[in-house]
Amino acid sequence: MSLTSAKKIETNKYELEVSVGENDFNQAIERVYRKAVKNIQIPGFRKGKTPRPIIERMYGKEFFWEDAVNELYPKFYQEAVIEAGIEPVDRADVEITDVDGQGFTFVAKVTVKPEVEVGQYKGLKAEKVDAKAGDAEVDAEISRLRERNARMVPVEGRNAENGDTANIDFEGFKDGVAFDGGQGAGFDLSLGSGQFIPGFEEQVVGRAVGDEFDINVTFPEDYQVEDLKGQPVVFKVKVNGLTQKELPELDDEFAKDVSEFDTLEELKSDILKKLQEQLDSTAQQDFEDALITQVIDGMSGDIPEVMYESRIDNMVHDFGHRLEHQGMNLDLYLQYTNMEMESFRKTFREQAERQTKIRLALEKIAELENITPSEEDLEEEYKKMAEGYNLNVDEVKNYIPAQDLMKDIAVNKAIDLVRDSAEVDLISPEEAEARMKAEAEKAGTDAAKDEAEEKKPAAKKTSAKKASETGAKKAAGKAKKAAEETTSADEAGQ
Repeated sequence: MSLTSAKKIETNKYELEVSVGENDFNQAIERVYRKAVKNIQIPGFRKGKTPRPIIERMYGKEFFWEDAVNELYPKFYQEAVIEAGIEPVDRADVEITDVDGQGFTFVAKVTVKPEVEVGQYKGLKAEKVDAKAGDAEVDAEISRLRERNARMVPVEGRNAENGDTANIDFEGFKDGVAFDGGQGAGFDLSLGSGQFIPGFEEQVVGRAVGDEFDINVTFPEDYQVEDLKGQPVVFKVKVNGLTQKELPELDDEFAKDVSEFDTLEELKSDILKKLQEQLDSTAQQDFEDALITQVIDGMSGDIPEVMYESRIDNMVHDFGHRLEHQGMNLDLYLQYTNMEMESFRKTFREQAERQTKIRLALEKIAELENITPSEEDLEEEYKKMAEGYNLNVDEVKNYIPAQDLMKDIAVNKAIDLVRDSAEVDLISPEEAEARMKAEAEKAGTDAAKDEAEEKKPAAKKTSAKKASETGAKKAAGKAKKAAEETTSADEAGQ
């Protein structure tokens, strides 16, 4: 193989011209012949035993050329990419320009990773919320634990109240005629939940077990059934039973029942510790996201559209994969949500752009800082991934090439560099909330201005400000997709 030409033909696009010599070509033709001859029957020869020259004499010397070319060019294209020192971000457009018995030539046009420039990435400054978990948060978590461990007991000595669960039979009538979907028997209705149309639950409150009565309500104007929109109806209702939640006593026995602790105080101490860890983790993540936002805001470069679309492809695929684990597929989801694929893909656009920019910026920082992970770093990362996905290290190595994982480790080290060199501006949760509110109001004002601008005949002017920016997680490309999919496949017995 010979890379005869490698030239930039436009922004982020290269053209490679590759020549494949006679020796490689003939070896490929022989391999193709040996596979194909098993299915070739020529009079005078047993099936699968016809010599290659006989076949070429009958069908032409070019008979095996196309298959030989298709076998060879992917391998030599990859070698040419390495020799040219480019990094493709899309499939190449390959054209065979010349082929004869002496070999063949092909031209590959491919979009490559863009060259970007980054601004300041050391010594940045960002806010970090200094939040502390206290008794109120612990009490709230204890309350949730009590709710989850509550039991339903019959209501005695009183009529229905909000918060009770009423077991009812009901049938709805419009103009004296029962309508479809308006019937139910033995239905458990949580009073005050807003589960039924406005006015229904309020008329069950105050009733006793065994009561039979009419409920008069009017369907909302935006109700999904056309014939019932804004229409007055009557429901005939019977209360079969009433139950209420009974919360467990808040004592040491409760702690033993819901945790591994022997006392309520031990349980509360553990909850406080975990809540603080969550607050610290969230604050740290938000701090790093704010730093990364500054980095990508200072990045410049012409990013090819195909990189965004490729990222969206991955996101859509992952979303569909998660749906399958819930017993649904993407087509059904789009039907239920009344969305077209094009509009669905647009919902991932902002996140895809951000993740793509993050990756490019961090790879550039790793390059500028000459960040090169060691073999120890590589082995440690393989080990962590294996433990995380319940696989052995060799399995993970089969799924994720070392070269790819080295890039991801370098990217994570670049994040560490940005974070460790940054200045922390500690603020209280109250300050953070006030600033977020102010930013949201400012973003709303800017959005209104943009809308007004768009209505003018002049060129559109789009605001870059947003009310919030969640960002990408610190991993920024952990190369874990293969391990995740394999683990899921194993669990599904595929």
